[in-house]
Amino acid sequence: MFRKILIANRGEIACRIIATARRLGIATVAVYSDADAAARHVAMADEAYRIGPPPAKESYLVIERLLEAARTSGAEAIHPGYGFLSEKAEFAEACAAAGITFIGPPPKAIRAMGLKGAAKAIMEKAGVPVVPGYHGDDQEPARLLEEATRIGYPVLIKAVAGGGGKGMRRVDAADGFAAELASARREASAAFGDDKVLIEKYLLRPRHIEIQVFGDSHGQAVHLFERDCSLQRRHQKVIEEAPAPGMPPGMRAAMGQAAVAAAKAIGYVGAGTVEFIADVSQGLKEDAFYFMEMNTRLQVEHPVTEKITGQDLVEWQLIVAAGGALPLAQDEIALSGHAIEARVYAENPARQFLPATGTLLRLRPPAETSEVRVDTGVREGDAVTPFYDPMIAKLIVWGEDRPTALRRLARALAEYEIAGVTTNVAFLGAIARHPAFAAADLDTGFIERHLADLVPPARPAGDEVLALAALALLLEQRESAAAQAISDGDPFSPWHRVDGFRLNGEGHTVLRFLSGESEIAITARYGRGEGGQDGFRLDLPGGPLAVRGEVTADGTLHADLGGARLRAAVVRRGDEVTVLLNGRAERLKLHDPLAGIDLDAAAGGTLAAPMPGRIVQVLVAAGASVRKGTGLMVLEAMKMEHTIAAPADGRVEAVNFAAGDQVEEGAVLLAFAIEAKG
Repeated sequence: MFRKILIANRGEIACRIIATARRLGIATVAVYSDADAAARHVAMADEAYRIGPPPAKESYLVIERLLEAARTSGAEAIHPGYGFLSEKAEFAEACAAAGITFIGPPPKAIRAMGLKGAAKAIMEKAGVPVVPGYHGDDQEPARLLEEATRIGYPVLIKAVAGGGGKGMRRVDAADGFAAELASARREASAAFGDDKVLIEKYLLRPRHIEIQVFGDSHGQAVHLFERDCSLQRRHQKVIEEAPAPGMPPGMRAAMGQAAVAAAKAIGYVGAGTVEFIADVSQGLKEDAFYFMEMNTRLQVEHPVTEKITGQDLVEWQLIVAAGGALPLAQDEIALSGHAIEARVYAENPARQFLPATGTLLRLRPPAETSEVRVDTGVREGDAVTPFYDPMIAKLIVWGEDRPTALRRLARALAEYEIAGVTTNVAFLGAIARHPAFAAADLDTGFIERHLADLVPPARPAGDEVLALAALALLLEQRESAAAQAISDGDPFSPWHRVDGFRLNGEGHTVLRFLSGESEIAITARYGRGEGGQDGFRLDLPGGPLAVRGEVTADGTLHADLGGARLRAAVVRRGDEVTVLLNGRAERLKLHDPLAGIDLDAAAGGTLAAPMPGRIVQVLVAAGASVRKGTGLMVLEAMKMEHTIAAPADGRVEAVNFAAGDQVEEGAVLLAFAIEAKG
């Protein structure tokens, strides 16, 4: 076994690998960009080396810098994690040339599966069923359009060298093919340095089911059952579970055998995943699944396989890379219970899952147990930057059966507290509680089909949230005044009173909040009703309510709202107030009428960049009249393309940036005049 390994990655997967290495007594070496100098994976490792500035192409993707760190540290092997260079045969070859073991498959296997078209040809030869499509070398747009028409719409354009939904577009008709092809190629080139694509038939009711495989250098290969990854948004996985709900034993055996055949066909060594797509228009059937691709690395969702098999897949990787045999034979691998993983992202589901950036002002995951696991690469106070994937954590739960696992998932998500950046926690909770998900009515269109339930329209905050926000602010005022009185040396001075004392009349104060577009005024009266002298009476939109409470050292608000006792957290940054309650993050804004009105950028006549990024395409010229929803500009950020669309019918007054320009968050991209309604 190795004495020291270097992890050529960052975030939660680096932390995950370090944890197993530490348990096995293996020293670890981390690498970091300037953006990650204080990151959790750097703190966890035994050593750490700087490899460059924040952009991945200048740090985590620079092979020579990684090898230099390995040589300097004396690392015997390099674990690539997932993403970045994990599926680059050139990296595996460079490691071998430097005398360093690559903890992954041989370069030949990576190359065989790295180009999706060639991979499908290999699979066909090995007898593995494949989706109808075009995987040829002729990349002329006219030829690709011809092939798409032959296959029949809808079709899926996929980057040949891609993964993670990048460079992937669904096309429903020939007239939209050219634009989607150009967009897919740009995104593929930016993410993988290769703009080649393939065309596949798009199945209308597909389920994404993948098989975890493992091979060793002694010619053995096994599978560790399947994972269902059908719940996706923008072709990226959101929730994964193992085993696949409703999987017939015969189909499980057939898919497992096909996956092992695929691994053996390319002499596979290490951890890999064979991804299939199943047509479930008539239910799961043994003869209705097709090979999509093989990921020659450890998958993001590997923890659900670990939970149902009791195996540590990173340990398996280390054993195999060191020349050892697979720890178990196929008939020794048992399946137990059900596991579900939810990916917690910094993103805004209400804005088409646009990635979000910011500082994690509060980060409190649910308590970990034998049934609840949290894999993360960030801590409270860390920043989610625009340079890398915006994943905050992976929440994994296990149960004796799927209903038990679902209940634990819903409970754990309700306990998750994150403030400072917009997240998808409430969205994940809505999935966990949705009756169709409970019934396992699954396919890759699940989220789009149920989006209205999962991302309901924004509404003004309710009385409960308003009461918690007001109570937290009133307690904050009281504590601040008490501290000021002590520092001034006169704790009995009336100038430090915050009980609304008046010589004549009732003591009160008025708090004004903005909730969405609604302004809500709350009158707080001191020492009234059930609250006693330590409490308050709030005049809320739904009527008066007596409240009291305290904030403990960990920032938790223990509140009594009219006799109902709740536990929440209220996080304030300037005039922004976030109430964290039962997995929801309700954002309010303290409103000062004298400070003027903060107009929305679009309503004020401009369209602003939602995050830092690079302009890749300008779709309109100044003076153009457009309809609502028309694409105006394409912004690339966080490895994805985002189309800036017209907020209403109107006219483009000015275009302020050109293709190739870098823009900061809030930069005014276009001036836009909304068409007057007559």
